[in-house]
Order: sequence, then C-alpha cells, then structure tokens
Amino acid sequence: MVQPGQDRRVAIAHEWLVRYAGSERCVAEILAAYPDARILTTLVVPEALPEALRSAEPSVLQRIPGATSHHEWLLPLMPAAWRERRPITDVDVVISSAHACAKAVRIGRGIPHLCYCHTPMRYAWDFESEAWRFPPALRSSASVAMRWFRKWDARTAANVDRFVANSHAVADRIKRFYDRSAEVIHPPVRTDYFSGDAGVERTTDFLFVGRLVSYKRPDLVIDAFSQLPYRLLVVGRGQMEAQLRRDATANVTFLGEVDDAELRDLYRRCRALVYPGDEDFGIVMAEAQACGLPVIGLDRGGARDIVHEGETGWLVAGQTTAELVAAVTRAADDELDSELISARAQRFSSDRFREQIRVAVEELVAGHGRR
Repeated sequence: MVQPGQDRRVAIAHEWLVRYAGSERCVAEILAAYPDARILTTLVVPEALPEALRSAEPSVLQRIPGATSHHEWLLPLMPAAWRERRPITDVDVVISSAHACAKAVRIGRGIPHLCYCHTPMRYAWDFESEAWRFPPALRSSASVAMRWFRKWDARTAANVDRFVANSHAVADRIKRFYDRSAEVIHPPVRTDYFSGDAGVERTTDFLFVGRLVSYKRPDLVIDAFSQLPYRLLVVGRGQMEAQLRRDATANVTFLGEVDDAELRDLYRRCRALVYPGDEDFGIVMAEAQACGLPVIGLDRGGARDIVHEGETGWLVAGQTTAELVAAVTRAADDELDSELISARAQRFSSDRFREQIRVAVEELVAGHGRR
C-alpha cells in the first residue's frame, strides 16, 4: 500500500556518510519513507553503509586523499562543498539531515526545504564539548574560526522553510540560536529488534554503552563504580579506553565492541543502563528501554524526552560521582516494570518516525503551495 505522498520526488542532504550511526540511521529511515529519493552528501564510505545508502552522491571533497578518515579536519571546506553544487531543481521537496552544514544545500526557487536537525552545529555553538575531535595543535585556531561559523550557520537557517528537531532540547537550541520554532520528531529506534524478553532473568550487573570519549563521561561511571559493590559492563571503544582501563577497579569489565545480538542480550539481562552524558537525544537510552531496561540518565538534553523519573528510570541533576553513586544504589533496590518501560519506548519506533516525517513533508508542501 502506497502511503500518502510516498510518490513525491525527494532529495535528501546529509552531512557525510562515513559510518553508520544514529544520524545515518535517520537518513536510512527517511529513504525508507521515500525509496526513490536522491541522496547528496560530502563524503561517502560505501563499505560502512547499508546497500540503500551507497548510491549517495559525494562532493568534491571525496577527491582529497584521506578525507573520509579525517572529515572533521575538513569542516572549514564544508560550506564551499555544499555551495559548489548546482541547485536542486528536479524534486518536490528537499529534506536536509543536518548537524553541521547540510542545511546549506542549494535549492531551486520555489522548492520547499524541511530540515531534520540533530542539533545546531555543536562545533560552532558549543566548541568546548567538541574540541576533542580536533588535533591539539589545531584547537586554538579552530576555536577562532568558529566565530565565523556561528554567523554563517545562523544565516543558513534562512534556507529552511520548516525545522524538525530530534528532541525538545534541540528544539530549544534552534529557537535560541536561529530564532525559529521546531516541532519534535524523535529519531527511529528498531523496536521490532530491540525488545523485551520475559524469559530472560535480570542480573545485578549494570551497563554502560557508548564511545569512550570525554563528553559521554565514561570516566564518571568508572569512578562511581570504584565506590560500589556492583559489577559494571562497559561496551564501546574510544580514545579514553587505555586510561579508563588503568583507572577501573576489579568490578568493571570492558567488552569492547559487540554485535547487535549481544547488545540486545545485555539490554535484556542487566539491571540498568548508566548513561550520564549530555546527549542531543540518545539512541542507546531508547534502545535499552525498548528492551525493558531502566536508564540512569542526566536531567538534561535528550534524556528528559526518554526517561520518566521513577517509571522508566532515574535522572541525576548533575555530572558528579556522588549523584551517580546515589542513583545506582537506588536502582539496585527499586523494581521498575520492564513491560511498561518497553511499551513506553514504542513511541520511538521506526514506523512512527516514517509516518511523522511524511506528515511533516505533506504539511510543508501544502503550506508552501498556498504561499
């Protein structure tokens, strides 16, 4: 059955396709809603992507040796990379999936532009949290360059007819930085795969899942569990791994990268996910809850959209060891309803995401036509 508007001619613009993570999964789901859409980006690593995304059209930056391995270093060239393309003219609507420069895609006159905004460019608006991505020798000059990027980024908001944010925290930033309103459509979670299993008995183990990088605060989790009697399982790799292993106590086990089946099993049998990072949304938290796993999250950012205090998890007010220790101690004693947690997570399903994107597109096209 063809969904309303599914036959629309659509172009999707996304920052870069060099790995398959949260924002790339959003692109895949938008493409599932519009299977014949054209995909534009700056850089592509086909072998890192599902088949559907491998046809994406890269920019001139693809010709630079090593560009796909160090795409953050090419950020100063991204505005030009989008500008050098010819305007898109052969579609009914353009959907940009943006967290840096993609909303600057050139579009022909009269074609509506919907921006699915993962966040206003963190490099520009919150450089301190993103500085770790840049080589130390370049951080000072990059910080200065971001002053220009802030102005440029705010100007490109005028290219967008309608903003959609992935969380209420991001919608607030869109209002603050661009003075534009945005509705919220949460990112898609594979709730058909990440689901509960009443036959799996939960243990007393706690879980951390994520890249081992500074802004996700794995160091805080490791420090908290040095003061706790419970076992912590750590999934992920990153630049902090060696230091974290040195600091960890005997009750911490590092599992490295795991496949989806093992991750789902961990979600199903652990006591709670410990996730104190300040995220724009936080797919990991939503996946965990789809499996019925409570979440200990930060009372900030995307966690506020995901965690219902005392029902689907617990929120900590600040990023401190003491608060995390108290939350874990409470989680060890409290019994939350896994079935309720899993049911609440259905609002993040891929089907619902595609339906909401189609509705937003149809409303935009209809309103644009009336103008």
